[in-house]
Amino acid sequence: MNKKVGTGFWLIVIIAAFIVLLNLGAIPLLDPDEPVYAETPKEMLQFNDFISPRIYGDYWYDKPPLYYWLVVLSFKLFGVNEFAARFPSALLSILCALTVYCSGKQLFNERVGILGSLVLITSIEYIYLGKAAVTDMTLTFFLTTCLLSFIQKRYYLFYICAGLATLTKGPIGLLFPGGIVFFYFLLTKKIAEIKKMNLVTGIILTALSGLPWYFMMYNIHGHTFTETFLGFHNITRFTSPEHPELGVWYYFIPVLIIGFFPWTALLIQAVWNSLINSREKTKILLFVNIWVIFIFLFFTASRTKLISYILPLYPPLAIIVGWYIDHLWTGFPKQKHYISWALLTLVMTSLLVILMLWGIQAAPILQTTIVILSSLLGLQMLLVAYFLWNKQIGLAFGTKIVTMTIVSIILFTIIFPVLAPNFTSYHIAQTFKTHYDGKSEVYVAKFLRPGFSFYTGVYGSEITADKLAAVVNTEGRAYFILSQTEYTLLSEQDRSKLIILSNSADKLLLLRE
Repeated sequence: MNKKVGTGFWLIVIIAAFIVLLNLGAIPLLDPDEPVYAETPKEMLQFNDFISPRIYGDYWYDKPPLYYWLVVLSFKLFGVNEFAARFPSALLSILCALTVYCSGKQLFNERVGILGSLVLITSIEYIYLGKAAVTDMTLTFFLTTCLLSFIQKRYYLFYICAGLATLTKGPIGLLFPGGIVFFYFLLTKKIAEIKKMNLVTGIILTALSGLPWYFMMYNIHGHTFTETFLGFHNITRFTSPEHPELGVWYYFIPVLIIGFFPWTALLIQAVWNSLINSREKTKILLFVNIWVIFIFLFFTASRTKLISYILPLYPPLAIIVGWYIDHLWTGFPKQKHYISWALLTLVMTSLLVILMLWGIQAAPILQTTIVILSSLLGLQMLLVAYFLWNKQIGLAFGTKIVTMTIVSIILFTIIFPVLAPNFTSYHIAQTFKTHYDGKSEVYVAKFLRPGFSFYTGVYGSEITADKLAAVVNTEGRAYFILSQTEYTLLSEQDRSKLIILSNSADKLLLLRE
């Protein structure tokens, strides 16, 4: 590795590690997803069972175990805490950025590798999910490594990573690589290339890396596992909305616009030019575009939609944007490319700043911080526009990188710690531990139960709003952990039977004597 390559590699490591490791364990796990992916590994250790995932002591067929296993290892190294629960995602987000760098360098050039990886690591959604104890970054890392290995003809690694993606989040670990590669061969009219991919060996490698756990689970749990895991958690979620209010067809358009900030201003022209105006590396650019489009359309078609689902399209999109910025850097002849980037930066940043300032009323305690953050983004917007007007691409790009690094510091050292009590069960769980008599019945709202269980070690009984009144009117001493909304659904007579022991943000600890 020469000096230049070494410098680019370490630049990515330093910036990525700083952004994702900053204050990683300082914020409590956020309800409900993060505690789920921390509680299950915790129970793996508790029951000394690393094959059958559990939650609340019961078998849990929601996801394959790879992320749980990584968290178990992290718990062994760092103890059972927030940092350890998030560390696997943080580490894999760094490795994914490095994968984009190394592949971009090999497929295009050194600068494309650096630009693409920095675009990726400074995108809002990538930063957030790189610091979250959820499975999405693990899936994204293995899919990225898998698909970039394919286009570089490293087929054995392609097959192994497809198996590991399947061990992370189920059938899409095979569906995405298979579908993307198929459409690439179809559009390039090279279906015959499949014969060169060592398909038989590849199937064996994929099976060895991804399927043993599935066979063991079927052997232990039989049809209950297949019907719940494949039937409900995969097929039913795709065909039926788990959150009907989020099922609109355009759901992922605003998610992508906000999540890919501050690089959203380059989305349309980067994709367009990579497909229409590229004079070299045409097939590589076609491949990464198919990758983006396939994942976007798949999750758009899915009836269940969550913000994190489209994370796997961020690495190829970052490569496309990195390629486009490199072409601007080397000198596109038309001024319109610079003007469109500048104008869209002005529009996107202005809208975000307006939204932030409007949101001050929801968190007045953060007024000064939000004004400072808005001013920072406004200054970035003006500097980028100025540099682009003068075709100083490097300065425009560097301004965005520096700005997003500072933004990440403000978000994760000031804003999120202040807002966290509204999104975590940590504080009400600590209060519960000081009041609990150790023997009475405990009832916990479904949304709060994962975090409550992780922080107290008490599973409690899950209670839903429609059954709350009936349970309140039973006899015996009992504790209730509810949201303020659920509490207000009770009649005044029912509420009179409960003593409020603590009120943390919108979460209540109640006692029925």
